[in-house]
Amino acid sequence: MSKRTKGILLLILSAFFFACMNMFVKLSGEELPVFQKVFFRNAMAAVIAFIVLLKNKAPLKPSVKGSLPFLIMRTLFGLAGVVCNYYALETLVLSDASILNKMSPFFAVLFSFIFIKERPRLYQWLILGGALFGTLFVIKPSFSNAAFIPALVGFLSGVMAGAAYGCVRKLGLMGENNPYIVFFFSTVSTLIVTPVMIIGYVPMTALQWAYLLSAGISAALAQFSITAAYTCAPAKEISVYDFSQIIFASLMSLIVFQQTPDLYSIIGYVIIIGMAILNFFLSKDNFTKISKRD
Repeated sequence: MSKRTKGILLLILSAFFFACMNMFVKLSGEELPVFQKVFFRNAMAAVIAFIVLLKNKAPLKPSVKGSLPFLIMRTLFGLAGVVCNYYALETLVLSDASILNKMSPFFAVLFSFIFIKERPRLYQWLILGGALFGTLFVIKPSFSNAAFIPALVGFLSGVMAGAAYGCVRKLGLMGENNPYIVFFFSTVSTLIVTPVMIIGYVPMTALQWAYLLSAGISAALAQFSITAAYTCAPAKEISVYDFSQIIFASLMSLIVFQQTPDLYSIIGYVIIIGMAILNFFLSKDNFTKISKRD
């Protein structure tokens, strides 16, 4: 199996687990503070990553010289993205929050260019512009729209996640251990949010505990999958498959929450996913060459 094929399968798997994570977070209820939800999500992922490192007898420290700055940036960008995403989930339809967060593949291409000089072609810049246009239909910019601010924050979550995955790609090329990347992000971000979580802690029911623990497990599985995916192949070659999360999220939104997006959001979905598909076909020849080379 080529590295590109592995990256595609891992990215689709991560999309499913991220959709599950968002579903469980939304099910936990709006009365729980965002930072409390973030704490459980990242703490659970940290524990699982720690167990994996111990099982593999891997060191609990960076294994590559010079990787620490990118580990820190990955953590800060990733934490900001999670906080913004969870805030948006409280108000928006699940599929709307997911599509805005899934702007991350487009921005992963941009930040991969910034961090490691993986230069996108002209059509990829144009596709990014088309995707940004599509988000306007989902965000529906108007201060009279009650969901405008949450939608804008949801879009910001995609920008931050894209920056984080650009850092992941850089770390993968440097040879940093995948489980350690997940462990560092999860542990440090948990430590950051712990004081805020304690100050605003709200007691939880047994069902809410179950939802947040499930969200944490889903997040850990998604993180391992997406970290491995972006270390297998460049973001510009595989990131289109991350949009499979929208399919999973739409099904969960309809079945679990009985929520359906409005017409403008659907138009936005079509434009954004259309840009992703267009990117795939325009890059098809490049993919074939890369697969042969792998």
